[in-house]
Amino acid sequence: MDATPAELVVVTGMTGAGRSTAAKELEDLGFFVVDNLPPTLVRDVVRLVDDSRGISQPIAVVVDVRSGSFFDSLQANRTQKVTGRPTTLLFLDATDEVLVRRQEAARRPHPLQGSGRLLHGLQREREVLADLRSDADLVIDTTNFNVHQLTDRIAEQFGTPESTRLKVTVTSFGFKYGIPVDADFVADMRFLPNPHWVPELRPLNGRDEPVAAYVKDRPGAVTFLEQYVPVLETAAEGYLREGKRFMTIAIGCTGGKHRSVAMTEEIASRLRERGYDVSARHRDLGRE
Repeated sequence: MDATPAELVVVTGMTGAGRSTAAKELEDLGFFVVDNLPPTLVRDVVRLVDDSRGISQPIAVVVDVRSGSFFDSLQANRTQKVTGRPTTLLFLDATDEVLVRRQEAARRPHPLQGSGRLLHGLQREREVLADLRSDADLVIDTTNFNVHQLTDRIAEQFGTPESTRLKVTVTSFGFKYGIPVDADFVADMRFLPNPHWVPELRPLNGRDEPVAAYVKDRPGAVTFLEQYVPVLETAAEGYLREGKRFMTIAIGCTGGKHRSVAMTEEIASRLRERGYDVSARHRDLGRE
């Protein structure tokens, strides 16, 4: 186990400034995230994660005014002396005008407005959080940010080269069993001759070299690979620009045993050679 404890990020700030977006991005970056946590329980969460996942697991907790009277104890419970981890207090803020507009668009009342106006709730929240904002390790003003810009900022601050890479899954499947519902791209390999009709290849599958060689040697196979993989690279670059870090490519044939499996392995290999974090899966292999 790594002897160096991973980071603890405490996310707080104004309602409507982007706490949920930040928490989601931190989760995508590999953090164990707990939302709306009473500050007195921070050290307990750290201890439970240390015991179950190890000290190398980064943690993020979201604390806000919904925590009520517990909120005053945040500073005492977030220190490295208490948690045993290096801690960053992230405060998200925006102008009142923007926060009002975002809350009205969400059609949700402010937790501190009571029977008053939304703006009154925001002003009260600023008073409660004033000292915490001044003590924050990092303040991000999201006034002029959209969702993608905020996730980019969080990734820039808390991501690692490994966590910010695009993770690509290439999966084979059989059309007779249905198209994978989570696929971002679907390609049909039924334009290639089926090894099922070659007696010596029928009992094998696309991971076996004779089948893989047969599939890739068919007319159009290499042309397809040479044209399709660059399309996937173009899409992958766009995904990263838009803050998406997961891409699923589904490669299908009739039964998900020969053509789709062989082409899935080849596509995964070519993307891997280009530096992508790729895993190859075979949904329906062995199903028949």
